[in-house]
Amino acid sequence: SQPCWSEYLTTRIEQNMVVNCTCPISECCAQPTTAFIYSIVSSEEIIAKYEKALLRCYVECCSNLTWCTNPQGCDQILLKDGLGYGAACSKCSWISCFNCSFPEAHYPASCSHMSHMTCAKCSHGFCWRCLKPWRPNHKDYYNCSAMVSKAAWQEKRFQDYNERCTFHHHAREFATSLRSSISSIREMPKLRNLTFVLDACKVLEQARKVLAYSCVYSYYNQDSESMDIVEEQAESLELLTNTL
Repeated sequence: SQPCWSEYLTTRIEQNMVVNCTCPISECCAQPTTAFIYSIVSSEEIIAKYEKALLRCYVECCSNLTWCTNPQGCDQILLKDGLGYGAACSKCSWISCFNCSFPEAHYPASCSHMSHMTCAKCSHGFCWRCLKPWRPNHKDYYNCSAMVSKAAWQEKRFQDYNERCTFHHHAREFATSLRSSISSIREMPKLRNLTFVLDACKVLEQARKVLAYSCVYSYYNQDSESMDIVEEQAESLELLTNTL
């Protein structure tokens, strides 16, 4: 009956299970069509959820489409361009990485650079940015006895780069917060000419982002011949950024 179908489909939509749902009769594998669902379900709210489920399924099935990865939340669909990073989201301006699970474009660091660190002795994985374990069952990370003289040097080197990387991320957050604060007061009569300050904050955000991921790049490529030039450019950018 229609009431039974309506209740069944509504439940499946609420549970995000409607896309692959079949007839409730156990021996029947028929799937309800979109036209059938529209004719049975009358609630506009439930229909809206159904259409969102269809959209999610479509995006997940298309290899050239993805969702914006802005951690603050964004429902924009992006077209992948085949590069490690794409154009800024037209809705929130966030730049996503299309090749790995890291939430934003991380040039000049490669996708492999953004993978988590792993202990050579116990294979414990931990986060590059915060040093928190990827798996919570490792209880002796800070007392790991795998350290030898070379390993200790590597740890110190890692900590140095990690501190620099973290500093630039925090500085970037400050620039973002500053731009937001200025934007909220720019309509006041005496503070209309703040375009330069807002543009400067945007430049700061981008520069801090590049500097943060340059630390990742430098950490993994310290022994290459090109690193002297990269380090010089990074130092120059950091000096100018700090001045700004």
